[in-house]
Amino acid sequence: QIGQCGNQIGCRFWDLALREHASQNRAAVFDEALSSFFRNVDTRHEDPADLPVGDGLQPICALRARAVLVDMEEGVVSQMMRSPLGELFDRRQILTDVSGAGNNWAHGHEVYGPQHREGFLERIRRAVGHCDSLQCFNIIHSMGGGTGSGLGTYLLHALADEYPNCSRFTTAVFPSAEDDVITSPYNAVLAAHQLTEHADVVLPVENAALIEMIQRADRPMAGQPQGQRVGMITENARGSMSSSSLSATNKGPPKRVNPPQRAFDSMNNIVAHALTTLTASIRFPGALNTDLSDICSNLVPYPRMHFLLPGFAPLYSLRDFKYRPAKLDQLFVDVLSAHSQLVRADPIHSRFLACGLLLRGGVTTSDAQRALGRIRPQLNLCYWNPDSFKLGLCSAPPLGQPHAVLSLSNNSCMAGVFNGLLSRFERLYRRRAHLHHFTQYAEVNRFDEAREALQEIAADYERLQHQP
Repeated sequence: QIGQCGNQIGCRFWDLALREHASQNRAAVFDEALSSFFRNVDTRHEDPADLPVGDGLQPICALRARAVLVDMEEGVVSQMMRSPLGELFDRRQILTDVSGAGNNWAHGHEVYGPQHREGFLERIRRAVGHCDSLQCFNIIHSMGGGTGSGLGTYLLHALADEYPNCSRFTTAVFPSAEDDVITSPYNAVLAAHQLTEHADVVLPVENAALIEMIQRADRPMAGQPQGQRVGMITENARGSMSSSSLSATNKGPPKRVNPPQRAFDSMNNIVAHALTTLTASIRFPGALNTDLSDICSNLVPYPRMHFLLPGFAPLYSLRDFKYRPAKLDQLFVDVLSAHSQLVRADPIHSRFLACGLLLRGGVTTSDAQRALGRIRPQLNLCYWNPDSFKLGLCSAPPLGQPHAVLSLSNNSCMAGVFNGLLSRFERLYRRRAHLHHFTQYAEVNRFDEAREALQEIAADYERLQHQP
C-alpha cells in the first residue's frame, strides 16, 4: 500500500479482513484461512518468530499482516501505527520519508524511486521469505498524487524485474474531473502508461463514482419499513480491531460500528469491501473458489487490455432502514449496472471481452449458474468468446449481510474512461501548463510516450466495441 490514499484504503481493508476472520473463526485459532493474509508470531523475540499453522488448532499469539507500507510523508503511516490496528503491522515492513513527492509523478518516479528501490525490495524479500506459496502482489495506490502515481508505478516495475513470474494486481484510484490536484491529469496519464506495461491486472476506481454510490446508498428507499440498522458498506470502523483482539470476538459476530464522519472514510470503505470480496476465496472455503491467478488467465485475453472494471452489489442504506436481501437474479443485474461501478462507466451497454462474478454467502453453484443464464442474453459479448464468464463462490458471507457479489468486467467502456482522462491531460499539455515542475526530473518525451500509449489502449477497446 503506497501513498496516503493507498495506506488509508489498506488500513480499512486489514480491519475488515480481521473482522471477517473473527466472525468465522470463533475458536480464535491460527488456521489455514487466517495464515493466507496474516502471520502468527512470537513477540518475545526481538525479531518476532513465525509460529507454524500446524494442525490448525494452535492459539493466536500475535498477528502480523502480510503487508509493506510505503509513503513519502510520515503522517498517515504514523497515525495508523498509533491506532489500535497499529500492532498488526511489522515496523520492519514500513518505508517512509519526510518531504513527500509534491503531487509530482516525475519526482516520485525519478527521484524517490531509485532512492528507495533497494530499501523497498529488501522489505519485499523479507515479506516473501515468510510465505509458503506466494500467489501475487497487490498494490493499492492513487493515480492523482505524486507518491502513489510516481513511486507506486516505479515500485511496480521493480517487482516485475525482481519477481517476473508472480502476478501483479493494482488497485488504482483514478482522479476525477473535479479533482483538487491541478496536475492530476499529468500524473494519471504518466502512471497509466506504466500500468499498461508492468501490471497484470488493474482494478480502476474513481472518486466521483464512489461519492455517487455513497449518496445513492444514503437515500431513503421507498417502501422500506424502519427497523434495526444493519451492516453497511459505507460504515467506518472508528473503533478498529487490534491484532490481539481476535480471541475476544468469538462470542458473536462483530458489532456494528458508527457511521463515518468524513466522506473519504466511506469511499475507502467501499473499495475495502470490494477487495475483501476479491480475496475471500483465498481466505475462506467455497463450492467454486477462484484464486487470483484464475482471474489473470480467464479475464485478460490481451496482455495490455488488463483493466477490469469493478462493480459491487448490494448497496446498503446509511439511514435507519432495514435492508431486505435482494434475489440473486436482481443482484446480478445490479452489479453490472452503471450505478454499481467503482468508475463512471456503463458496462451493460458496452461490449464484454470477459467478466468475472465473485459471490459470497450461501449461494449454490446451480443457483448461480441459473442466474447467470438469465442475464447472459442481455449482455453484448464478443463473438469469439461467448463463454467469457468466470464464476467464483465463497461460502463465507460479508460482515453483517447474507451475501454480496463483485463483478470484474473487461469491457470496452474503459475507452471512455481513458478518453476522458486524455481530454483533461490535453487541456493542460497543449499549453504546457505546469510542465516545468515535471521537466526538472524527467524528459518531456515521457509525456508524449504516455499519451500515445494510452491513446492506443483506448483505440483497442473502441475497435472491440465496433466489431460485428
